[in-house]
Amino acid sequence: MSDRVTEVEQHGIAPIPPEEQTSRPRDLFRLAFGGANTFATIILGTLPIAFGLSFWAAVAATVTGVVVGALVLAPMALFAPLTRTNNAVSSGAHFGVVGRCVGSFLSLLTAITFFAISVWVSGDAVAGAAQRLFGFDGGPALRAVAYGLIAIATLVVCIYGYRFMLLVNRVAVVLGTAIMLLGILAYGGTFNSAFAGTGTYALGSFWPTWILAALTVLANPISFGAFLGDWARYIPARHSRRSLLAAPFLAQVATLLPFGFGIATATLVADPADYITGLTAISPLWYAIPLIAVALIGGLSTGTTSLYGTGLDFSSIFPRLSRVQATLLIGTLSVVFIFVGNFVLDMVSSINAFATLIVLCTSPWMVIMMIGFVQRRGYYDVADLQVFNEGRKGGRYWFTHGVNWRAMAAWIPATVLGLLCANTPMITGPLHDIAGGVDLSLVVTLLTAAVAYPLLTKLFPEPREVFRADAAAIMS
Repeated sequence: MSDRVTEVEQHGIAPIPPEEQTSRPRDLFRLAFGGANTFATIILGTLPIAFGLSFWAAVAATVTGVVVGALVLAPMALFAPLTRTNNAVSSGAHFGVVGRCVGSFLSLLTAITFFAISVWVSGDAVAGAAQRLFGFDGGPALRAVAYGLIAIATLVVCIYGYRFMLLVNRVAVVLGTAIMLLGILAYGGTFNSAFAGTGTYALGSFWPTWILAALTVLANPISFGAFLGDWARYIPARHSRRSLLAAPFLAQVATLLPFGFGIATATLVADPADYITGLTAISPLWYAIPLIAVALIGGLSTGTTSLYGTGLDFSSIFPRLSRVQATLLIGTLSVVFIFVGNFVLDMVSSINAFATLIVLCTSPWMVIMMIGFVQRRGYYDVADLQVFNEGRKGGRYWFTHGVNWRAMAAWIPATVLGLLCANTPMITGPLHDIAGGVDLSLVVTLLTAAVAYPLLTKLFPEPREVFRADAAAIMS
């Protein structure tokens, strides 16, 4: 392993050679947990308090969001060991080898959002801690420099690739966990679990705001759906499905640590909407350096896990771009979003809007993939999944001009109906008040996809060649 860490990864989305599938489910756990055991997740943990909830209401919303999201996420680890490629390309078996670009779009949406969050919060934490340590207020200039340095470091790790990312996340898991637990000493004397909330709910009343908080938290595990295959493709298919399901599920449950850190400390700051500034102001001086460490390493961890996979996808959609070139392009676009979002727009509102889009666009895509996995009984033709990437046509996943209209006809209405029912500060659909302001968007989008796709495949059966012979007999 050590000899390969500093080698630039050569593999794109072509199938990983079986002899190089040397990772294990616990490596998947490290990457999934390390990518979320960071300041970006801490920030998401502060939002239920910023929305006006009490401490215990925020805890309940967070636990609900994490557990539901982890249950939806876990099956997405099953595809890549079989297809030896990422989940976006694997989705070609169900959406068609051209229709799989839906997965690439979702990957891009998620990558820009979470790369931006990681760089933004890490840069602000570094700037705030530096001010606390040295009394130097660098203002926007210092923050801009911090953003740039963290973004460059993240891009370097992504360019080196999977092995380097695995090393960074191994460090992030241990160090991030230790520093957050050390926060018990730093803030334990002032924390009060009886915190009753700010008195003003983001959506005017308790239940709509509580649902908003749960959905915002749920965006974190859902965001990994498009990326699990980036790492699981290095795991051989001989590992049990139970271990593959357990790795991402337990990784998300473990994120209750950074979520809990965010909830607890948000109750202490003067303005939860300005959390980073407030946290550095109340932190003991001795805790400022550990905060910088968790901000830097956490920023690298979250940024790399989200940005790496999008570089893979875009190098396949635009063959002229190598994985490295595609990573640089997406990274540059993300940096632009960071500066515009932080210095021009309301960053917290922007995060909430993107989190809503991620949940409502990605969750029905994941449901269709899972149903397809069951229908196909885990059978995939590795070579035919690569047809579009290699500039060819045909194969068992070509369907109609490369698109499986059944999957698209389930995904599009599910996403649209979810958006119509959404009730968030920045995204409010015309049907947002059908349950008294309670956001039903996730329930609607999941149920629509779960009903529409199997119904369409029953009424209009998919070509027999997409099934293995024994599966085709069962499905007929």
